[in-house]
Amino acid sequence: LIMSLAMWKWTCLVSHLLLSTTVLPLGRQQPVHPKRPFITFTGDQAEGNFNHLVVDERTGHIYLGAVNRIYKLSTDLKVLVTHQTGPDEDNPKCYPPRIVQTCNEPLTPTNNINKMLLIDYKENRLIACGSLYQGICKLLRLDDLFKLGEPFHKKEHYLSGVNESGSVFGVIVSYSNMDDKLFIATAVDGKPEYFPTISSRKLTKNSEADGMFAYVFHDEFVASMIKIPSDTFTIIPDFDIYYIYGFSSGNFVYFLTLQPEMISPPGSTTKEQVYTSKLVRLCKEDTAFNSYVEVPIGCEKNGVEYRLLQAAYLSKAGAILARSLGVGPEDDILFTVFSKGQKRKMKSLDESALCIFVLKKINDRIKDRLQSCYRGEGTLDLAWLKVKDIPCSSALLTIDDNFCGLDMNAPLGVSSMVRGLPIFTEDGDRMTSVIAYVYKNHSLAFVGTKSGKLKK
Repeated sequence: LIMSLAMWKWTCLVSHLLLSTTVLPLGRQQPVHPKRPFITFTGDQAEGNFNHLVVDERTGHIYLGAVNRIYKLSTDLKVLVTHQTGPDEDNPKCYPPRIVQTCNEPLTPTNNINKMLLIDYKENRLIACGSLYQGICKLLRLDDLFKLGEPFHKKEHYLSGVNESGSVFGVIVSYSNMDDKLFIATAVDGKPEYFPTISSRKLTKNSEADGMFAYVFHDEFVASMIKIPSDTFTIIPDFDIYYIYGFSSGNFVYFLTLQPEMISPPGSTTKEQVYTSKLVRLCKEDTAFNSYVEVPIGCEKNGVEYRLLQAAYLSKAGAILARSLGVGPEDDILFTVFSKGQKRKMKSLDESALCIFVLKKINDRIKDRLQSCYRGEGTLDLAWLKVKDIPCSSALLTIDDNFCGLDMNAPLGVSSMVRGLPIFTEDGDRMTSVIAYVYKNHSLAFVGTKSGKLKK
């Protein structure tokens, strides 16, 4: 389940009932407490895996995205409303979907897997995107899950053809005096001609407006999107970018990703495929995506590399952690979970590490890279997008913390990895999720594991 910041307002009330293990500073563990009663909710259909969860920070109401269902729950997990999203007649090979034009592929009853669930606070609606019909979204009224709109007439309405719950991540950028934006990042499953891997879309006030989910900008040459070039697939046939987490901070939107690349091991003449974890950054106001930068991230402890990103969460430093890191208590901190190595994305090793990154230090690394590139030093270092090395071009510019790129030296990759600070490791029960918040100046992290344990 993907938990929002507001989730913690709810979680804090019951965390003392849920926790089975408390992690002490040096990895020592207290004895497991006896089992205590806690509130549960179970879905009402056989196929109904839960996929995503968001909590309304104003009411505490919980919205749960599942297979063929959206649930609205009270704070004590009682069902308030249910909205059915599937199954329906479909075939994943139909593009556009058969609801738009006749499809020659055989249609069968197909489940609708919830792939993205976001609360649009300004318009009091829920954005629920599923796997049916190449990833169209419903806009549901928060109060009663009444369907306000379901745009599907244009190619911009089909967000992703991947039928997995963890394949799409969205970040809403809100404005007081204009329509909001939705930054969408998705795996493309070998269909780059249909789906950009990352794009920014319009969130219109009217849920049935023609421009809903249209690209923020699109002309013959430039658009608010990044597409994976077809040439990339000749080098790495199964290439894709997997988006693990996304957030906005300051003037930027960020996504944390896993992506394959080919490397030459030391002393070897052949290349092998590994996975690299990268942070992607874009300016909120950059309609041409000239500000696209990606930087590799990872973690190391006692000579062991942790490079496969599993989960992440943005929090504030808090006064006590801030002092030890040399930053301010309101500075943004990324809590991340990595598993050991970087070769097996689908079969991650159980050894894992909880690491923290100071977002300002990542931004400083990006700024250094931008400054050196605009001095004409090095290449763009973005093999999957440019396929070949393109030299940086020199230009007399002042590049400050909020520089948003030009139509030169973009998109840009940072070659050197930013290393996080490891604060806890787990060797037998892989950590798979994390969330964090500040309580009385202390930074608290809650980590979920592969076997279903919750560590505080």
